[in-house]
Amino acid sequence: MKVCARFEDTVRAQRIFWTLSICLLFAFPGYPQQGSRPPAPPSPAVKDSNPATGDVDEAQERMARELAKKANLERHAGLKADTDKLLKLAVELKDSVDKSNENVLSLDVVKKAEEIEKLAHSVRDKMKGPN
Repeated sequence: MKVCARFEDTVRAQRIFWTLSICLLFAFPGYPQQGSRPPAPPSPAVKDSNPATGDVDEAQERMARELAKKANLERHAGLKADTDKLLKLAVELKDSVDKSNENVLSLDVVKKAEEIEKLAHSVRDKMKGPN
């Protein structure tokens, strides 16, 4: 019975370690994605022959770029807040595991690890962008 409990504790500790490792991976800022850039403005050689239509198209393109930029900034702010929360939870989890003994892990520790895992998945999905 003791061997089984130790094995379960070892497996549980490994699971917590890997979850914490994944969380720390997402806690550091990465490079921006290539696909998140707003579309490039059309070249001057491809303009319409009608000047009024060209002005409207330019205004629409400018508005679309501004909206895309605003959405990207909001997404980035959300990612920053989530990664800050993720780091805080990971530190709390480490402190809880350090305080427990080698034979007993509390239910609170397991729940915190699950919460970290869900938040890490959420951060990963947000990093992929709206596509």
